Amino acid sequence: MKHYMLIIAIFLSQLFFAQDFAQKRIIEKYGDSYEIPFAEFKTDTSALLKVVFNVSRSSENQEQPNELFEAAARLINMHYNAGANRNNLKIALVVHGAAANDVLNTETYLRRTATANTIVNINVALLSALAQEGVEIILCGQTALYRDIKQYDVHQDVKFALSAMTALVQLQNEGYHLINFN
Repeated sequence: MKHYMLIIAIFLSQLFFAQDFAQKRIIEKYGDSYEIPFAEFKTDTSALLKVVFNVSRSSENQEQPNELFEAAARLINMHYNAGANRNNLKIALVVHGAAANDVLNTETYLRRTATANTIVNINVALLSALAQEGVEIILCGQTALYRDIKQYDVHQDVKFALSAMTALVQLQNEGYHLINFN
């Protein structure tokens, strides 16, 4: 009898914690998120969320999109699924340092980083999808000049700033909240 009770308990726990990636997405193919039906801290779906991501690193696996670009897609998708108005999400990516290669257009990316396995910049499609949803993509001008990156070298939706520091401070002065994953 104990054996059956254990099996039932495991089944119920799996059912309770079942993860569903089949949620609707505004950003197709990116930004997987889980539904959290037992959340005790309720999401204010009517609040204006102004968020800036500090993006200074690339993904360790170059066959995967930049994890921080993906996090921006996740933020959009999970708030959409929670019932938030998409117009209440203002998101910016401030890109600098090693992440600068992730905003290169495919031609420049291939010329600068090509290996035997490289065929495209895996980030291009995600950057296009983010930009289509109004995400601002800002590249540090200091990083760009240091790395000899010209305006024609980057994804068409990338804007150049004087510096990442300037962009981060300015956006925070405009009410954006910094998300800084290390």
